[in-house]
Amino acid sequence: MAVRGDIRNVAIVAHVDHGKTTLVNAMLQQSHVFSEREEVPDRVMDSNDLEREKGITILAKNTAVKYTGPLAAELGEPDGITINVVDTPGHADFGGEVERGISMVDGVVLLVDASEGPLPQTRFVLRKALESKLPVILCVNKVDRPDARISEVVSESTDLLLGLAQDVSEEGVDLDLDSLLDLPVIYCAAKAGKASVNQPADGGLPDNDDLEPLFDAILKNIPAPVYEEGAALQAHVTNIDASDYLGRLGLVRIYNGTLKKGTQYGLSRVDGSVEHFKLTEILRTQGLDRVPAEEAGPGDIVAVAGVEDIMIGETIVDPDDPKPLPLIHVDPPAISMTFGTNDSPLVGTEGKDHKLTARMLKDRLDHELIGNVSIKVMPTERPDAWEVQGRGELALAILAEQMRREGYELTVGRPQVVTQMIDGKLNEPMESDTIDVPEEYMGAVTQLMADRKGRMDSMSNHGSGWVRMQFTVPSRGLIGFRTALLSATRGTGISSSISAGYAPWAGEISTRQNGSMVADRAGKASPYAMQKLQARGNFFVKPQDPVYEGQVVGVTNKPGDLDINVTLEKHMTNMRSATADVLETLTPPIQMSLEESLDFANEDECVEVTPESIRVRKIILDRDAWYKWNARQRRANQKSQ
Repeated sequence: MAVRGDIRNVAIVAHVDHGKTTLVNAMLQQSHVFSEREEVPDRVMDSNDLEREKGITILAKNTAVKYTGPLAAELGEPDGITINVVDTPGHADFGGEVERGISMVDGVVLLVDASEGPLPQTRFVLRKALESKLPVILCVNKVDRPDARISEVVSESTDLLLGLAQDVSEEGVDLDLDSLLDLPVIYCAAKAGKASVNQPADGGLPDNDDLEPLFDAILKNIPAPVYEEGAALQAHVTNIDASDYLGRLGLVRIYNGTLKKGTQYGLSRVDGSVEHFKLTEILRTQGLDRVPAEEAGPGDIVAVAGVEDIMIGETIVDPDDPKPLPLIHVDPPAISMTFGTNDSPLVGTEGKDHKLTARMLKDRLDHELIGNVSIKVMPTERPDAWEVQGRGELALAILAEQMRREGYELTVGRPQVVTQMIDGKLNEPMESDTIDVPEEYMGAVTQLMADRKGRMDSMSNHGSGWVRMQFTVPSRGLIGFRTALLSATRGTGISSSISAGYAPWAGEISTRQNGSMVADRAGKASPYAMQKLQARGNFFVKPQDPVYEGQVVGVTNKPGDLDINVTLEKHMTNMRSATADVLETLTPPIQMSLEESLDFANEDECVEVTPESIRVRKIILDRDAWYKWNARQRRANQKSQ
């Protein structure tokens, strides 16, 4: 096998908010990608508006840095070594992006927070790396945190690595367990742009002024790409992008052979057929830019143009000797939501050029399938609604939010779990949930989990006033859990979860104790009616907001739905009143985001999503029809019991 010594392909993997994108930022700056006069934004790789707003990485993205330090000459590459860096999401809901990113590289840098240590998504991304038999570099980040506990985190990470390696080996993956014992460890403060091989004191900065030790570890521990000389072309499509001038681009990792601009190649499709096409452009990544190239060889990660409908998982091959690579494997979906057209009385009334029709909605969902390998779109009994399955409610809520910003009006149903029949028994997906809370809220969180059929697996106290608890809980028990956790812990609780396989159906779970206040007629919310009704609960609408029959306008203080006339106006009389204006006495309405609305919605409710508004409403708007439906449901439940 021949070796391409001037390239390294590495992915940076970690739990959410452990500093992946910040570290990539520092690597780009110290590789002189930006000019001295250029103003570099924080988290420059998070180019998506939603990524910047939420502070998380949603899409896997790649960049390239040119290392020209002293080690390059020592390794026989005096002109420098190109390090292709893939920045992956840290949330398991975007696991398809992680699997796609890992399929492109030859090793991973595992980033772990020096205080929080390994968390569920750390386990998720590390397991994916081990299943692909990739070498691992441990990078302990944020060592300058005042609550850092570096030695314990290194020990926990090593134990996690060896435990996962043992599990993966038992599943038939041939791992070199001895090499994992010699795990390279780098101590880093990504925000300060410093890294060292020497462990600093807890809360102290590394004893080095740059990231040179990290670059050294990557070059020495991540193997250079290998290939067979004279082998047939194999270039795997791992991502999709678009250009205003070139149309759709396929991001490919070349394993064997050479791609040349203007040459005829074959594209091995998902169904096994081979389509001939002409390669019109090759774009090589330099920093954050793509520059044209005439050819690309083994080990290169490049963008190519020439096929309008190129798909993830396909392989560019030699048309005379096609040898396609295996398709990218992704874990099956666990959560589903129903996406349908908006049929509320306010449809199309809030702005021009909104996308309203079923055809537009289906085209958008089909377009999402091209670049998102971890979702499925299934038909339903209704011609204007589709069941969209994904890893978790966050991933599907992000899709709905993106569509809202693109001008679509739609309704989104409450998240449901994707069940399976195993040995004739109904099974549901389970989650392993890790919760960090202050000690005084431990009892409240335990009660919340007990109500959701959660089982505590372990509990640890690091002596800092915080407790870490691990639960195994049905996935449907975590729908809406984040809001309840924040309420119970005064906004301090931190929860993160990962799939724990399937288990028998755990029984009925009641997640919402309070009922909905439902408008019984259309009109505009009046201050007079709201002032009279606010003792019954809290409102989602403010005075003069348009409402319609079946819209959920608030949440009650007690269980059970309450039909209200929120449009009632005060009758005029010829008597003077000293309290004419009651607007000032109204409690401000609750403002809910799309994710919070999906968490709040009951089984018989859905969320109306438009570019201007987010409303919770009943699926059946007519109140008489809803009461009849509800009565039939109660009778059916009584018979089944």
